Amino acid sequence: MKKSTKTRILTLTLAAAALFTLFCTERETTLLPTEPATEDSTTDTSAIKYVFLFIGDGMGLAHIAAAEAHLAAQEGLIGSVSLSFTDFPVIGLVTTHSANSYITCSAASATAMATGVKVNNETLNIDPQGNTLRPITYDLKDAGYKIGIATTVTINHATPAAFYAVEADRRNYYHIALQIAPTGFHFFAGSGISHQTGANGDEPEENIYNQILSAGYAVIRTKEELAQTPMPQKILMAQDTGLRQNSLTPMTDRTGEADGWTLADFTKTGIALLDNPNGFFFMIEGGQIDWASHGNDTPMMVYEVIDLSQAVQAALEFYQNRPGETLIIVTADHETGGAALSANEDGPLVLWSSQDHTAEHVPIFAIGPGSELFSGKMDNTDIHNKIKTLMLGN
Repeated sequence: MKKSTKTRILTLTLAAAALFTLFCTERETTLLPTEPATEDSTTDTSAIKYVFLFIGDGMGLAHIAAAEAHLAAQEGLIGSVSLSFTDFPVIGLVTTHSANSYITCSAASATAMATGVKVNNETLNIDPQGNTLRPITYDLKDAGYKIGIATTVTINHATPAAFYAVEADRRNYYHIALQIAPTGFHFFAGSGISHQTGANGDEPEENIYNQILSAGYAVIRTKEELAQTPMPQKILMAQDTGLRQNSLTPMTDRTGEADGWTLADFTKTGIALLDNPNGFFFMIEGGQIDWASHGNDTPMMVYEVIDLSQAVQAALEFYQNRPGETLIIVTADHETGGAALSANEDGPLVLWSSQDHTAEHVPIFAIGPGSELFSGKMDNTDIHNKIKTLMLGN
């Protein structure tokens, strides 16, 4: 390895360590225990009923730091203003490599979190030997938990799909969408469903929405429809047909209610539907953080992180009423853009080194019973394993 390459890697490593130290030292609580947390009798798993898993797609430490610096700058401050989750009492770091690459894709990383198994990039819930994997959501539903899946992009995109679908190619969107209705999961939400009549528009297949309606789901597209519809057993929320269908309206483009749903809207509605004495598991993705980072679009990235924070705030309001039964986890599937936070005379500045995913560790934040298990360094497969231990006891 050339000396210059070593220097670049060392610089990136030190930068990541400095950001992690910043998050740790600015907190009032001790984040890392003297002894590593273990999945033992110190955690009363019987008390945990409600688990939120927030995934900021592409969200690294610098993305979070940039959003906090922006909030501070809006108040005329030099420093940071906390997001809803960055003051959680537990923080850790997560490795994200896939089975066949240091740099993961969203499908492989989300599969790792959904199943605890590393898979090759571009695949959903199929291991490198060709074996089918079962996402934890099915086991949780069988155990009596209600299941919710929400995203700011399409419901059959890679990250949400990993929690319900098996597919050799993450881009087989129609075949992925065919697996939504048979799950019987209680709540789906996103901008819509891509390729809803098949991959080839010249040879239309059954419309996915017809299948979903036939399975007993209420498809709700506007706040007016939501207000007028008695809360059903199963809901799929999507954008109004007059709005973009591949994603929710980015926060940088929003002017008011006419721009449709936000991730916080999905979170609040999902909580209302999923809430029950037996508990629920709710995966919520901020999918456009990644899209903004691929384009090195700093304003969009910052506001999509803030959008995720507002959705976490909705979960925190639920947590505050049931702190002994609710666990909230916030993490990312990978980092995108090789972002670093700098500054100039005008204020905070994001420097981008890539328009693709990177192999950097990503942060994880947690609050609630069992949160201590998410302290320190772990692999993304460990997220599945810890959630499984806490919710299923094995």
